[in-house]
Amino acid sequence: MEINILHTHKPLVEQSKLGDRNAQYKLYELYVDAMFNISMRMVHIKEDAEDVVQDSFIEAFNNLSSFRYESTFGSWLKRIVINKSINQLKKKKIPVVPIENQMYHIKEEYEETPENMDMDKVIRGIRLLPSGYQQIITLYLVEGYDHTEISDILDISSSTSKSQYHRAKKKLIEIIKTL
Repeated sequence: MEINILHTHKPLVEQSKLGDRNAQYKLYELYVDAMFNISMRMVHIKEDAEDVVQDSFIEAFNNLSSFRYESTFGSWLKRIVINKSINQLKKKKIPVVPIENQMYHIKEEYEETPENMDMDKVIRGIRLLPSGYQQIITLYLVEGYDHTEISDILDISSSTSKSQYHRAKKKLIEIIKTL
């Protein structure tokens, strides 16, 4: 029996489209933890992440009529959460800016191989990156977006996304060496 992943939770989504609050609550329960984790990785403040998630679910339920199963419901909701997280950072005046003008002196050689990296060091290192670098690293490595998608999300060019990612990765390696 083949299951079409795009139609995961389709009965709940369809009932929610009709205004069924119980179905909406079930969808909320299925996705709230994952969406909170996504937002936390971006905004780093529990209360802000909670606000983002609540606002994201409200927006999703208000706009369910536009959901057409071109992706999974979870992917659609995730995009809303990421956009709202970025908007939250912008509200707090944490700029999402191109980093072309910032120069870092980065050592080219790195003794440890990626397989030997301590994940705690990587996580701490990401938190020490400038906010623009954190966003690129989080969207690319953690959330799995490609540079075209990141350019759409952050309203930057694809080449800016690529160059920021490479600079962020080099800076992250530099930070990890000091931890």
